[in-house]
Amino acid sequence: MKTKTLKKNKVNVVTLGCSKNVFDSEVLMAQLKANQFDVEHESLTDDSEIVIINTCGFIESAKQESIDTIIRFAEAKAEGLVSKVYVTGCLSERYKGDLEKEIPEVDAYFGTRDLPRLLKTLKADYKHELVGERILTTPNHYAYLKIAEGCDRPCSFCAIPLMRGKHVSTPIEELVKNTKTLVAGGVKEVMLIAQDLTYYGLDLYKKRALSDLLKQLSDIDGLDWIRLHYAFPAGFPMDVLDVMNERSNICNYLDMPLQHGSTKILQAMRRGTTREKTEELVQSIRDKVPGIALRTTLISGYPGETEADFQEMYDWVERSRFDRLGIFTYSHEDNTHAFEFTDDVPQKVKQERADIIMELQSGISHELNQLKVGQTFKTLIDRAEGNYFIGRTEFDSPEVDNEVLLNKSKDYVRIGDFVDVKIDSADHFDLFGTVVG
Repeated sequence: MKTKTLKKNKVNVVTLGCSKNVFDSEVLMAQLKANQFDVEHESLTDDSEIVIINTCGFIESAKQESIDTIIRFAEAKAEGLVSKVYVTGCLSERYKGDLEKEIPEVDAYFGTRDLPRLLKTLKADYKHELVGERILTTPNHYAYLKIAEGCDRPCSFCAIPLMRGKHVSTPIEELVKNTKTLVAGGVKEVMLIAQDLTYYGLDLYKKRALSDLLKQLSDIDGLDWIRLHYAFPAGFPMDVLDVMNERSNICNYLDMPLQHGSTKILQAMRRGTTREKTEELVQSIRDKVPGIALRTTLISGYPGETEADFQEMYDWVERSRFDRLGIFTYSHEDNTHAFEFTDDVPQKVKQERADIIMELQSGISHELNQLKVGQTFKTLIDRAEGNYFIGRTEFDSPEVDNEVLLNKSKDYVRIGDFVDVKIDSADHFDLFGTVVG
């Protein structure tokens, strides 16, 4: 028996995982709205007739979060709190058969390329004229722009090709058109995302075309910032840095997951590079774009990682002084190349090593932030929270990097505006400042 009145044709879309899933949910929501559904993202009112869960299946912790969320809404369905529960995304793509057996209360499971079939199940039409249209779940002044789907890289630890397929680039003209639509709606910053940005264009244009895309995007009037996420180090197209130098609206920022600092482990990971080559690349990038902010991601506890391998990574991080760094503990994923190896580093040791790296990085971040005190930075205001307005400089991406805090009692600014901020003080991960001018 239903315990509350559910709003017919109201859909709650729940997104788990990375920014690429956020993008997919936004496309789905635009299609649903065009089909006269009342659609919300992660609704707090819990009165939706239909729930669609966009899952992540990247590593063990992400999979568990997805499973817990599916179970939560399956139980809500049993209690009459929702009528239909559908599951899509990476976990569903990879483990559909297992999920159907283990959680049969879900009405249907869909993969990462099943948007038309999902809409058909909801008795909705896939509207081709809406290609590129999205309902933003981010603040209106920034948006993610997915420039490609899938990945052709052979990394031993990664299950993304199993869930997302081979690399497929979106044509430049389509991306330019979509970005113009975003800018017309008030977007001032786009963050380019893909499984691998630097592979962009090889399938369409028979060459790496990220620099060509950047030139055309940077010509769009009203687009203040373009930010690059998820670059691959092997075969990095250096002409991208030339465009970054030429165009003032391309942020001096690069997110490039490097995964490890031991040549032995990098080769076991099938990354196509060595620590020495990685160090040369990082130095070349810094030489070409002085002051660039480099963000990276690492893995601790890969099979066979010894104390000596970890020490090599630690020493390399200490030398490299990355502006931003995150680290995952290795997750033993079935059907990947690394699954053939013994997962021989205990979870406790993986976590201890990750914590040691993050403690090192915290000190580096604190030192680098102190160098910003007294300087003035163009800052984009993202939100208000407590006693502060919170923004970012061009060297920081939302949710993962530093933030600039402005005291409401001293400064009044509008969300979505750019202001010049003088940094008065800094801690490990935040900058505190005052508006100038």
